Amino acid sequence: PAFPYKFKIKISGCPNDCVASIARSDLSIIGTWKDDIQVDQGEMKAYADAGKDIQGEVIDLCPTQCMAWDGSTLKINNSQCNRCIHCINVLPKALSPGKERGATLLVGGKAPILEGAQLASVLVPFIKLDAPYEELKEFIEKLWDVWGENGNNRERIGEFILRVGLGNFVEALEMEPDPNMVLHPRENPYIFYEEYIEEGDEE
Repeated sequence: PAFPYKFKIKISGCPNDCVASIARSDLSIIGTWKDDIQVDQGEMKAYADAGKDIQGEVIDLCPTQCMAWDGSTLKINNSQCNRCIHCINVLPKALSPGKERGATLLVGGKAPILEGAQLASVLVPFIKLDAPYEELKEFIEKLWDVWGENGNNRERIGEFILRVGLGNFVEALEMEPDPNMVLHPRENPYIFYEEYIEEGDEE
């Protein structure tokens, strides 16, 4: 297809993102899970008995502060977990990803070309990836349609999103806005909100 510019897809099996897809690809597909982290409390106790500083190395470093450790039991508020996988990296015998697995889709990452380096933005927080991957293919075709129709020559999709605004881009894709698409909405002056009225709601 005659795209405005190149379109790279990179895939990482987990949020460690060893191929740096978030920073280097137009579409980043990162393996993740939807349900609760699996915890083996016996192994947690074994780590503590072996001298592992669970409070200092895991609990205090959790970016969302969704974990608590009382010396023998680990509790996780999974609704606050952002799947950064730090705790699983430090305690691989005691913690493992949930069983409901899929991927997060991020769009717009790139190295410096015209506008400077950009990290990709989350557009689909969770998608099941089962063959023949029809849902993923439909999403990619939507991206290509909107960007291909409206993008300028030599404009990567991340630069296009920056130019038209994330809100307008999401609307053009006919997607519902999701809080996961914005890391710190109140700190970012470039992202604006529109009030959406659901069908059946009173105005």
